[in-house]
Amino acid sequence: MKENLRIIFIGTPVFAVESLKILIANNYNIVGVITATDKFDRRKKKMKFSALKEFALKKNLKILQPENLKNIDFLKELKSLKANLQIVVAFRMLPELVWKMPKFGTFNLHASILPQYRGAAPINWAIINGEKETGLTTFFLKQKIDTGDIIFQKKVKISDTDNAETLHNKLMLEGSKLTLKTIKSIKNNDFKTFMQDEIICKNENLKNAPKIFKETCKINWGENSKNIYNHIRGLSPAPCAWTNFLIKKKCKILKIFSSKIEISKHNFEVCKIISDNKKFLKIAVNDGFIFIKELQIMGKKRMQIKNF
Repeated sequence: MKENLRIIFIGTPVFAVESLKILIANNYNIVGVITATDKFDRRKKKMKFSALKEFALKKNLKILQPENLKNIDFLKELKSLKANLQIVVAFRMLPELVWKMPKFGTFNLHASILPQYRGAAPINWAIINGEKETGLTTFFLKQKIDTGDIIFQKKVKISDTDNAETLHNKLMLEGSKLTLKTIKSIKNNDFKTFMQDEIICKNENLKNAPKIFKETCKINWGENSKNIYNHIRGLSPAPCAWTNFLIKKKCKILKIFSSKIEISKHNFEVCKIISDNKKFLKIAVNDGFIFIKELQIMGKKRMQIKNF
């Protein structure tokens, strides 16, 4: 057991689980896990745990679920664990008195090559913006979100067929390896950090990755085909791109999970629907057509276009 490191692991979704899993596999001493509070699932009529809590329970790890990260009782309990390193993977912003607590600091794994795509949804925005490459960064926390000194970075290619889910899974696996590399380097004190300001080029356009809301997901059919295609795959399978669709003279919300492009000149109006009513449905846009491959009408199941 590597007793010289006492680690608190902080996170919530599946993305965080892979990093915790690799630390346990390498016998690191996880003295506690901080994750989101439980939520009531109205559909299943039971409490829903975060993915990280589900995994931590299986490994019999100590779990903390504070509603308020500045709560005195929580801070006392956190201090009593005597951690000397904290790791954050996909969690809300920590107050300074939490991230400054351990001797070796608190580092974050972020799913972009910082300083590009600071924010809550870097995976989605990288695809939406048509990037060919993204990556991962480990950095020590500072007061301003995603601005801390960088420890390591790893670039990852984005294919033309990647969606948010496939890229998420690639980054999740590579991120766990980068987390392990970062911890080993901190343990051996053989790393050198650098400030993000040092790598921002003059006149460089920094792209942000803000939280995605419902209106963000609405498709703008006035865009060109490539932008619409990137918008759809960058939000698939969740929260999912959507549009209003007239079905039997009723306006319905239609979620679109996957599509393909046909670049061609035509005389159709933008948003004109063309279909054989059997196997294909395409929508006219400025520079061609968007073929809908997989969709879902609100209140119905997700389906292939031939079933629709």
